[in-house]
Amino acid sequence: MAGAIGNILDSIFYGMIFSESHYHGGLAQFVSWGTGYAPMLQGKVVDMLYFPMIDTILPEWVPFWGGERFEFFRPVFNVADSAITVGVLTIIIFNRSFFTSDQKEKTAPETTPETQATGDPSQE
Repeated sequence: MAGAIGNILDSIFYGMIFSESHYHGGLAQFVSWGTGYAPMLQGKVVDMLYFPMIDTILPEWVPFWGGERFEFFRPVFNVADSAITVGVLTIIIFNRSFFTSDQKEKTAPETTPETQATGDPSQE
């Protein structure tokens, strides 16, 4: 729900209060209300994280890739998708009934005709 609400708010207001941003170097700036890059309800949804740790040109002496641009840790993460993935994994890992249902079936005492009549498995 939080991801959906955030996306709706971004699309409603983001274009109204920010200048347009660009992938490399062009960060969005606050602008006065209504002078942004898009009218109301047409803003871009912004929930991506990009953390390049090293962005450089490799030295010429490096075999195969010498002289080429090198960027360490290139993935771009979507916050909403990451939250959904973490939530599902948390439910799977910490849901006790998910793991204990097989154990209950294995540890249940076997019933025989004698124990069914008395209801007491100790009287075999």
